Amino acid sequence: MPLVIRTAEPHDAPVILAFIRELADYERLLHEVKTSLADVEALLFSASPKVFCDIAETATGPVGFALWFYSVSTFEGRHGLYLEDLYVRPAVRGGGVGKALLAALARRCVDEGLARLEWSVLDWNAPAIAFYDGLGATSKTEWITRRLTGDALTRLAQA
Repeated sequence: MPLVIRTAEPHDAPVILAFIRELADYERLLHEVKTSLADVEALLFSASPKVFCDIAETATGPVGFALWFYSVSTFEGRHGLYLEDLYVRPAVRGGGVGKALLAALARRCVDEGLARLEWSVLDWNAPAIAFYDGLGATSKTEWITRRLTGDALTRLAQA
C-alpha cells in the first residue's frame, strides 16, 4: 500500500484529535488531555498558525501524524524544528510510517537550512527509544526539561 506524507488540512482536525487521544492513551496520560476539536482547529488552521501537522496516509486513510513547530538555537544562530507529537496507529507500526514522517521533517530541516530536529520521549518507552536510536538520534541526558504550569505559572506571571 503506498504511503503519502502530506500537510494536514482543516478536514483532518477530527482525526488529529483522535491521534492525540490515542497517543495519550498509549502514554498512559489520557486523563490529562483537555484538547477539543475547536482547539485543534484553532491551533493548526487559524490565520497565523504557530504549530503544524503532517499526516501519514495510505489507501485506507490516515494512519499517523507528526505535530511540530519551529524552535530556535541561539548557539547555532538558526531555527530548528521541535516535534511535539509523533504517532502511528498500532496496526501499521513497523511498516515505515514513523520513519517516513521523521524523514519528511528531516527534509524540511535540510531544505530550509534549519539547525536541528528535536523531540522528547518518555523514559519507559523502550520501543520508541530503540526506533529513534536506530535512526541515529542521540539522547541529550545533560539537559533536564523543566516546566511551569497551573498555579506555579500563574504565580510567576503575577511576580
